[in-house]
Amino acid sequence: MFFLHFKDIVKKINDIMPKNCEVTKVEPEGLSTVIYIRNIRAFYENDRLIKELAGALKKKVTIRVDPTQLMQTDKAQKLIEQVVPPEAEIKKITFVPEMCEVRIEAIKPGLVIGKGGSILKQIMLETNWAPVTLRAPTMPSATLDGVRKSAVAEADERKKFLINIGKKICQNPPSSDWIRVMALGGFREIGRSCLLIQTPNSKVLVDVGVNPATSDPTKAYPYLNMAGFSLEDIDAVVISHGHMDHMGFLPFLFAYGYEGPVYCTPPSRDFMALLQQDYLNLCNKVFNVDAPYKKKDIQKELRNVITVDYEEVVDITPEIKMTLYNAGHILGSSSVHLHIGEGAHNLVYSADIKFGFTRLFDPANTRFPRLETMFIESTYGGRNDISVNRFDSEKRLMRIIKETAVQRGKVLIPAFAVGRSQELLLVIEEYARRDPDFNIPIYIDGMILEASAIHTAYPEYLREQLQRRILSDRSPFESPILRVAKGTDKEQIVAPDEPAVILAPSGMLTGGPSYEYLKLLADDPKNALIFCGYQSALSLGSKIQRGQKEVPMLGDDGRMKSLKINMRVETAEGFSGHSDRAQLMAYLKNLRPSPERVFTMHGDWNKTDEFARSIGAMMRKDTRAIADLEAIRLK
Repeated sequence: MFFLHFKDIVKKINDIMPKNCEVTKVEPEGLSTVIYIRNIRAFYENDRLIKELAGALKKKVTIRVDPTQLMQTDKAQKLIEQVVPPEAEIKKITFVPEMCEVRIEAIKPGLVIGKGGSILKQIMLETNWAPVTLRAPTMPSATLDGVRKSAVAEADERKKFLINIGKKICQNPPSSDWIRVMALGGFREIGRSCLLIQTPNSKVLVDVGVNPATSDPTKAYPYLNMAGFSLEDIDAVVISHGHMDHMGFLPFLFAYGYEGPVYCTPPSRDFMALLQQDYLNLCNKVFNVDAPYKKKDIQKELRNVITVDYEEVVDITPEIKMTLYNAGHILGSSSVHLHIGEGAHNLVYSADIKFGFTRLFDPANTRFPRLETMFIESTYGGRNDISVNRFDSEKRLMRIIKETAVQRGKVLIPAFAVGRSQELLLVIEEYARRDPDFNIPIYIDGMILEASAIHTAYPEYLREQLQRRILSDRSPFESPILRVAKGTDKEQIVAPDEPAVILAPSGMLTGGPSYEYLKLLADDPKNALIFCGYQSALSLGSKIQRGQKEVPMLGDDGRMKSLKINMRVETAEGFSGHSDRAQLMAYLKNLRPSPERVFTMHGDWNKTDEFARSIGAMMRKDTRAIADLEAIRLK
């Protein structure tokens, strides 16, 4: 493994950089080496200098002009507004003196960058501020706005944090005499996913989730107390994606002593901010229990997030390199590749994967540089978990909607705000575009609008066809058939004798708008309830899906009542963000290189076990379905 101590990094920089650039300071800032110089024009005279630095250091290199040389902000802003074409649609220009950066948020950041980076170069040469482009969502997003504002407001604290992390990563890599993993949640079950990777020198958690379908602490939260060390001793946390069962317990770490980094993609960071805050509300209003953390813990967590793009190789401890790959599950979802020690071991944690067609994403990545151990999800790993044809699924969904509309009924689709909702919106929107007679209003409630707005800020994570639509101002998430339901609109939407489709979270009816709509719609047989996603055995949705005609409901007076389910109840399969049995097998067959051992996870007890046996028979490799609290030595 290539390694340079920080003092060696500084020496190499001084050897490479021309004297007339006038280097004033070098800092290890998180995953990047930041070089401050006085003369930016001298630096740009050599087009190959940045590549030479990155090649020599094997690290990301950031060039900033010394703070003493920065142009006054008002003059710099006027210059930026002059050189950036109006078609870029700049929404905000923010100066961050702590980082010597100017952040330019625009609908079309490509026009801010310019051909070959020409406009960014002009901005830096003339103002000395380092320009950073951000894509503005095409729809308003309070979450994205809040995350970006917070990053600026806390820039001073964040800079200190990043420098501290950078120094830790630049220490000499110790020998990895042994490597072990411990299952702390999400093994032989779905929910509270958490895996510990440990060496004599490093402790890394991959995912820290909750089971949002229950308020019982023994079933809802990972077994962090069984790890055998204090939370303060954790070196890094990696979050695969922004679903609660994979990141919902993360703020608890910050509430009880963790102060280290959290690595994930930019969309995953934004979904954490959105969904964790909602979980606080769910605990207080639905479960009537104290949440395991507070809003301030979420804010502290976000300050410590270091975002990483797909296929970017980064050091997360002196002896562990991490790379995130597309998992095809939701926006920004990742499979995590860890390279431990000097080639001592390579493991992949698949997280939730989709190795099949969706309207949102390309299929999960199957190619990795090296691979000895694979942890693979088993949500639909059972022998009979073969999904119906996707085209047939879409026809079935639209048929039920149209049949209900003929009766002047309402269709309620409980869906996860992130992922499933956007997939269903794309399906309905396309059918509406093709059928001029389709004039049924589609109401979206809860966090679906916010989650959809976040999708428009990251088109590079979406399928190419969808990217083009968003970039050409034809976003399907802003279709005229979509209507936003406000918090007080529910009874008005339900009351008129007019057909409608209502898409609302939570996907398992465990609370949120879908739960409220169910209480208003359940009694009328003209209405329909369509399940399009996984229903946990503990959830209200599962009880109704299994045919229960009366279910307990919390009334407005706080007392439990019985709710009769007279509405039509249907399941439209095929829209899952998870792979079915055939897709999981195809994923394993396509893995390159093929792993030496496979462990199944994230599935009901019998499915993880059955899937492991099938993998072993197919691949003739060591395969096991391990349970929570099992520890396994990999080396």
